[in-house]
Amino acid sequence: MSPKRMFPSTPLVKLGDNHFKKVSAFLSRFGSIPDMLELDHVTVSGDVTFGRGVSLRGTVIIIANHGDRIDIPAGAILENKIVSGNLRILDH
Repeated sequence: MSPKRMFPSTPLVKLGDNHFKKVSAFLSRFGSIPDMLELDHVTVSGDVTFGRGVSLRGTVIIIANHGDRIDIPAGAILENKIVSGNLRILDH
């Protein structure tokens, strides 16, 4: 574990339902693995994807409504946030 980590333990990671059950499904949801150096706890449920260079800090809860999707954009920093419902940010 990194000595730069502010918490004395590893982060608690809870991934729900079928979207993260199989390794191939899990890997397809990440542009890159998020930075979790300052993360205490993350819960992710539903159809959620992560762009490249996402940083998770503190406690983060992300819950996509049934039938909806949440795309965390590349470079996003989520610190002590709850994200729910649906969110799609598209380049134009």
